Amino acid sequence: MDLSAIPIVDQHAHNLLRPEHARTFAYPSAFTEGYAAEVVTHHVRETIFFRRSMREIAALLGCEPTLESILETRERLGFEEVARRCFAAAGFQAILLDDGFMPDQVMPTAWHNRFAPVYRLLRVEFVAERRIAEAPTWSAFEEAFRADLEALDPEVVGYKTIIAYRTGLAVEPPDSEAAQAAFRALRQQAERGERLRLAHKPLNDWVVWRTLEAAARRGLPIQFHTGFGDPDLDLRWANPLHLRPLLEHPDFRRVPFVLLHASYPYTREAGYLAAVYPHVYVDLGLAIPFLSRAGMAFAVRAFLELTPISKILFSTDAHLIPELFYLGARWGRRILGDVLEATVADGDLTAAEAEAAAEAILCRNAQTLYALPDR
Repeated sequence: MDLSAIPIVDQHAHNLLRPEHARTFAYPSAFTEGYAAEVVTHHVRETIFFRRSMREIAALLGCEPTLESILETRERLGFEEVARRCFAAAGFQAILLDDGFMPDQVMPTAWHNRFAPVYRLLRVEFVAERRIAEAPTWSAFEEAFRADLEALDPEVVGYKTIIAYRTGLAVEPPDSEAAQAAFRALRQQAERGERLRLAHKPLNDWVVWRTLEAAARRGLPIQFHTGFGDPDLDLRWANPLHLRPLLEHPDFRRVPFVLLHASYPYTREAGYLAAVYPHVYVDLGLAIPFLSRAGMAFAVRAFLELTPISKILFSTDAHLIPELFYLGARWGRRILGDVLEATVADGDLTAAEAEAAAEAILCRNAQTLYALPDR
């Protein structure tokens, strides 16, 4: 199936690096979740994703399919032109950005509007860390953080948590006393001028719980990082099955939970959760385009085994360089088209149903979930 005419709502991505930071950025590191020097300088170049991407980026930029040629061409074309080509080829209807990733090194969120309408996802750990650095007391922090969750900018359409990275998805009800003790420890770090990192389970759980309460009041989705990521993550605790107590909690049954990154390798587990809980959705980003062609097809097929089509969302999880937006969109359409074509051949869907499924996954489901304007 040719899905090139369907515009994409990229329901989870990140801002591009500022040009001055991009100059010191190791380009191959954008193609791996690892950050060890040996991985970035050598092993990533031996991945299927990297080798495939070099050919496709070179075709887009009009150069030889080598890293050296691509870097030379990017420098010659300039940051704005490379970004323009990537976004023009990607064909986005809208992009939802988590702008709390490397916030001091990336382009402003509003800048990205030149390529497509942009909306924001509020990364709550970033908000909490900023407030802890400013608030002299627990009560001042609590008041400021709650206000941040409620007094949202108009462009914020959902919340985002990376608790899977920090303390895992087995979120427990808030223990105020333990959370305050963690707050005091972080305040001591702040007073010594140290960089804060929210990785204290009682406080992380408190932050996510308060976010879920705000999401319930406002009717906004909350995105959870699930599945694979960089080595900062303990993959055992990124299994979305750990979220079951939250999914069952009566106060949160109307909060849309979005499980990011196909929860890979827990893809079928995530698909099951979306099949049995009305407020759970799954996302294909990062699995597409980081996996092999067979791996990307597995993720789509695994969801379609059981998950309602209305619960599957698409994103690129692109970050730092514009090429990832292009590659994510290109392979999202291609893999989804291949898999849906196979469902027609298998008799699972009619051709008309497969076409409607493609539009739903690439665009309509996210448009509905986040109440985005129809463009």
